Amino acid sequence: MPERERQPEPEPAPGGDAHGADGRDSPVPPPAEGASGGDDGREDGSAGPEHDLSRVLGAWPVGGNGPTVRMVRTASGGRAVQVRLELGILQMALDGRPDGRRPHGAESLLDWHSARRDAHRARTGGDDGFELSAKECEGLREEGVQVYHRYVALFALGEHEAVVRDTVRNLRMFDLCRDHGASHADRNVLEQYRPFVVMMRARAQAAIALATADARGALAAVDAALAEMRLHFDAHGPHDGFDRSNEANLLRGMRDALVPRLPTSQRSELEERLRRAVDAENFELAAILRDELRSLDD
Repeated sequence: MPERERQPEPEPAPGGDAHGADGRDSPVPPPAEGASGGDDGREDGSAGPEHDLSRVLGAWPVGGNGPTVRMVRTASGGRAVQVRLELGILQMALDGRPDGRRPHGAESLLDWHSARRDAHRARTGGDDGFELSAKECEGLREEGVQVYHRYVALFALGEHEAVVRDTVRNLRMFDLCRDHGASHADRNVLEQYRPFVVMMRARAQAAIALATADARGALAAVDAALAEMRLHFDAHGPHDGFDRSNEANLLRGMRDALVPRLPTSQRSELEERLRRAVDAENFELAAILRDELRSLDD
């Protein structure tokens, strides 16, 4: 029996085929030469009726107000995330790679390539000479798409700690490709999705803080994400990207809702944080803190 079921809020996939899929026309391979859907007198190779999923799918219908995401217990006693799609059910492992695989014996391709980089650093004293090929970057991106689908489902289920884990993980993957991709395209293709992942991480962090009535901690998570986004758009453009970003606007709305929930003593703390930000020349954070102080005066 499912532990929990939830209807997820709509989330935009980060840029179509999320996290830089390779643009192939279809992930479904063409039929083998001579394959036919009709009866050609040969055994069709179909599995028996024990493999028919009609009863499973019928017990979890699509449409209406029913949940489309749920957490289930697996036969081994663990937990898995399921998403009901129009054409079936997607099941993802809760930990490690969502597909349950262990590439090269590691928990993930990200862990394996990160270990390779760390070994290179230990051997050479730096990153010079360490490079990820186009195929290796493609494998990392495809793994990241799996993780993206999982953290969106986990957010709908309120599993915010796991959302933080997965978004931090994908940001590490972005950094690895950015720093070590062999081609300009492999180094930059994921950057367009960074604001979305930063936003999802901040929303989960804020939810964790608010669960313990820590409005201050929730606001700090939102502020840090906004400052990170501003730096991103300053580096990658467009020049007005931060002001027009849907992700930044969503977080600004969260911040406006959080500020009135702060204790009165928060003003002095905000003023001190503003002073430290200016002293450190962190002008992105300073601008955000000034906005918060103005909100307290409204």
